[in-house]
Amino acid sequence: MNDLRSQFGFHTMPFTREMAIEHRLSLPLFDEPLLALRRVVDQRMSGALIAPAGTGKTALLRALCAQLPEARYRIHYVKVTGLSKRDMCREIATAIGSEPAGIYPTLVRRLQEHFAAVSDADGLRPVLVIDEAHELRTDVLAMLRLLTNFEMDSRLVLSILLAGQLPLRSMLRRDELEDIARRIAHYAVLRPLSRTETQRYLEHRCTVAGANTTPFDDAARDAIYEIGRGNLRATDRLALKGLEMANADSCDVVNANHLVEARKFLWP
Repeated sequence: MNDLRSQFGFHTMPFTREMAIEHRLSLPLFDEPLLALRRVVDQRMSGALIAPAGTGKTALLRALCAQLPEARYRIHYVKVTGLSKRDMCREIATAIGSEPAGIYPTLVRRLQEHFAAVSDADGLRPVLVIDEAHELRTDVLAMLRLLTNFEMDSRLVLSILLAGQLPLRSMLRRDELEDIARRIAHYAVLRPLSRTETQRYLEHRCTVAGANTTPFDDAARDAIYEIGRGNLRATDRLALKGLEMANADSCDVVNANHLVEARKFLWP
């Protein structure tokens, strides 16, 4: 069996997570939410990114952070689970380099003081990115309102970006979360790729990996869409496993049979 990369003309292994931000595929599906969230942060307000699992949420967050110059912004990233309010404050404190000890009110005050100092003394705009926000407890999500309340709610200091899967939308519709929901200036949404977008994605990933052609025949491209339903993560896994199957058969092009075989090794 030949090396997969040399077999298909790739310089690097395709369809892995290791893709530079500058190599991301430009589509309205991704570009419009990215532009909207960038605008929200520029205005010192807060936003939310809601997307099904595997549709490019984290990649879009990385692209957004890459667009925010270090000379102007201080970005902090937190990936949460079901923490209490105090533990969530401690997690944020650790992320921003503040003292994570103390009772809950002390932690909230210390966080506010830190963000105010970043804004006033350092002249930077603090941005707090909270990933997997659909796993937040309701009381913790409501607590985030306190972190954006400065000088009796008269100043815009901290931008919070909530990123999570579809349950986050339902959570933010609850009556007890109305206050935090109204503080979100824009709700960006991602969806799975269409059939045409999936084909463009396959071509793009092959190109940035160094191939001169896309080694999937028409039936294989259709099979990837039909099986993966436009989910980026599923598409990557199918495409890579399909290449492995074709490589094992010493074929230069992936066909539908390779994709059918690949599926057996990816899902129970």
